[in-house]
Amino acid sequence: MKKLTVLLVVLCTSLVFTTDATAQKFSGLDKSPADIAYYPASSREANKMARVIYSRPQLKGRSLAELAPVGKVWRTGANEATEITFYTDAMIGGKTIKAGSYSLFTIPGEDEWTVILNNNLHQWGAYSYDSDADVVRAMATPSMDSEELEAFGIAFDDDGNLVMGWGTQELPCLSVTNLVGYQIRKAPIWGFFYCSFLRKFSYFF
Repeated sequence: MKKLTVLLVVLCTSLVFTTDATAQKFSGLDKSPADIAYYPASSREANKMARVIYSRPQLKGRSLAELAPVGKVWRTGANEATEITFYTDAMIGGKTIKAGSYSLFTIPGEDEWTVILNNNLHQWGAYSYDSDADVVRAMATPSMDSEELEAFGIAFDDDGNLVMGWGTQELPCLSVTNLVGYQIRKAPIWGFFYCSFLRKFSYFF
């Protein structure tokens, strides 16, 4: 009986150490957690037209200019460059964008921002950004709102406009269903963005 008890103790101890040794170690929540935006946004709509995968950095007392410097290519979020997928061909600035996935970059400016779709995927930040892989570019003019958004966010509105927001900024910059024609509101640079892709915008590819 004594031998059996000792054997059981040894067996249980072995199981505990084995379980502890093989247990999966999970990392904590990323400081800029990933998120996904769909169009249409309704979870009941199975036939999605577009999807955006991005990370959500937070201001934490910093200015947007510190996190997205003027004149420099920005990943449009954090970690990997933001990725946009079209499930159907789209039109942007009079150019046909084939169904597929693209990196989404932006370049902040004093008066206007440049919005870029790029063929090179899975880029960490914008360190390996190559303008030769650009599919289309368009200009966006910022506008202002009084409500401040602490974490960077991307969403689609009911009309299919892709909207980016951070701080007191918002950027409806393309329409999934009708990717030509929209108006631009002039406003100070660190205010709300309101942009659309117009036929008159030049594009590069």
